[in-house]
Amino acid sequence: MNSRGERSIAELFSDALAQLAKLIGNEFDLAKAELSQKAGQMGRGVAMIGAGAIIMIPALVVLLLSAASALTHAGLSEPLAYLLAGGAALVVAGALVAIGISRMSPDTLKPAVTIEQLQRDKAAAKEMVR
Repeated sequence: MNSRGERSIAELFSDALAQLAKLIGNEFDLAKAELSQKAGQMGRGVAMIGAGAIIMIPALVVLLLSAASALTHAGLSEPLAYLLAGGAALVVAGALVAIGISRMSPDTLKPAVTIEQLQRDKAAAKEMVR
């Protein structure tokens, strides 16, 4: 039996391949964990948006009616007052939707840690094969 210092090239290459296979398995585990974390993060974000929207709708209606009433008392006709209040709400809602969509873009959800680690592992594998 060979001692640890007298291993053949085939044994060394076999060990390197075994370590590489273990490393790839670890990378898949890391990717799975990171993607699961990102999916959970997205799910919690969607739930919070939904809960906030449900609570906000009645409050927003009351505020818009108050704003329209104030505009009417300021001298505008009722239809114009309601149109201005509704238009302002539409602009704010559009901005909020745009911000929400940008936060769920593919760039923010991609598994950056896994990709970075895979690039490091690729470089290490190239060094091992040399």
